[in-house]
Amino acid sequence: MQLFRDFRVEQTDPRRFYSALAADSVGQLSGYLDLAGATVLDVGGGPGYFRDAFRAAGAEYWALDADVGELAGLGAIARGTVVGDGMNLPFRDGAVDLCYSSNVLEHVPRPWDMADEMLRVTRAGGIAFISYTLWWGPWGGHETSPWHYLGGRLARRRYRRTHGHEPKNKFGESLFAVTVRDGVAWARRQRAGEVLAVIPRYNPRWSYWMTRVPLLRELVTWNLVIVVRKG
Repeated sequence: MQLFRDFRVEQTDPRRFYSALAADSVGQLSGYLDLAGATVLDVGGGPGYFRDAFRAAGAEYWALDADVGELAGLGAIARGTVVGDGMNLPFRDGAVDLCYSSNVLEHVPRPWDMADEMLRVTRAGGIAFISYTLWWGPWGGHETSPWHYLGGRLARRRYRRTHGHEPKNKFGESLFAVTVRDGVAWARRQRAGEVLAVIPRYNPRWSYWMTRVPLLRELVTWNLVIVVRKG
């Protein structure tokens, strides 16, 4: 509920929302590995709202993003930041203890190539934590929601007519339809590690069973998390 209240000001006060999300992420991740002394790569880290939270937990933090404008959102691009492509990560195999990505997979045209790359750069015994917004969920169309239920291109055109400019997240260019079904299929076919969790990130624990029900899971899940321990 606190994250939802903070999300309401995501556009007007991004620091408040993303700082709260970063703190929540550190709390979730601490259940899978000790962040103290861990090397973390945040794929799609943006301007660095997560940096302080990870470093406060004792992690060595690196961020990667393809959008230089997004990286400079808080001013100068911070040290430890790499400009690169999430689908072709410029890191060697087994480079990091934790490869983390939050709400990025839906913004790349080949999301499961990015997931494979995240596992590649994770060391044996390390964790890949992949969290993404679901297309058929309440926020699937991002700022064009809820019109995305009638189609991404229609929602994009409607936004342009209503606001006089394109949405930040352009369906077909920087926003793509990714589903629970896609994530479950990838988790089953990957052979790089053990799947520790496939859960709805923001849903209450009592509702986790819904991720096992086709169709229903697409509509009631805001964001899906896939956690893999590298073999």
